[in-house]
Amino acid sequence: MATAADSGDPLPAESSVWLAARPAAPARRRSEAPSGLDRERITAATVRLLDAEGLARFSMRRLAARLGVTAMSLYWYVDTKHDLLELALDSALGELALSAGPVPEGWPGRLRALARGYRRVLADHPWAAPLGAAYPNIGPHARAFDAALQRLLDATGLAGSARTGAHLAVSQFLHGCGGAARRAPEGDFCLALDVLIAGIEAKAAA
Repeated sequence: MATAADSGDPLPAESSVWLAARPAAPARRRSEAPSGLDRERITAATVRLLDAEGLARFSMRRLAARLGVTAMSLYWYVDTKHDLLELALDSALGELALSAGPVPEGWPGRLRALARGYRRVLADHPWAAPLGAAYPNIGPHARAFDAALQRLLDATGLAGSARTGAHLAVSQFLHGCGGAARRAPEGDFCLALDVLIAGIEAKAAA
């Protein structure tokens, strides 16, 4: 989990950028906003900065310098640095391919593809795993990922507590292995994933 040392200041207690209602700014204030900026551009720059320098070195001042604006300019578009980190986390998860198309191997093959894609995202963005543990992780791409996982579990035929247990096992496996994505070899991850899938198949068969 990210700590104050990782991100530079205390983590929010019970808040999320995805839960906060942002009232529209008055027309006069909107006209005063820095030109050439928007949330999407700022979020993309945040992802690039985190990839380049890591979570511990991230700051609004560094981000502003990369964008060629003042740090205060960023606060027209986000309320806090934590908002930006949440936006960056969900943007990274947006790189996942969540196709619902048919796969010859059925749900096991699709679950393998989904899990390996998730691991690749965390390996490409090593800051995403600690942020996923520190924040609610309820952005649109995170919800789309969970919905895709739920559809795969629907296909197993499991129900009740068995279905709940399978969801918990897969989620904990992905989040737990995510922090070690750059340290654990791909082959070890795939072997562990095969063991997990075999357990789900055995439970479904029973």
